[in-house]
Amino acid sequence: MSTKTVKKTRGRIEISEDLCKGCGYCVEACPKSVIRIGKRFNRMGYFIAEVSKPEDCTGCAACAETCPDIAILVWREE
Repeated sequence: MSTKTVKKTRGRIEISEDLCKGCGYCVEACPKSVIRIGKRFNRMGYFIAEVSKPEDCTGCAACAETCPDIAILVWREE
């Protein structure tokens, strides 16, 4: 009997504080609720998105695809 090891695909998200306007589209797009609007604001006065549960990110990039300001980069790691 053989056992198969399944590798979990993980993602890593980087949010540019200078570009984020806190619109929340990324929060709504994330299927794993990895991103939230934080309590800190950037130099333009916007409350910015932040990664709240990085261990749950799968690297699907739905957040980056939804961001109108191109403020999110996503990497997939296996």
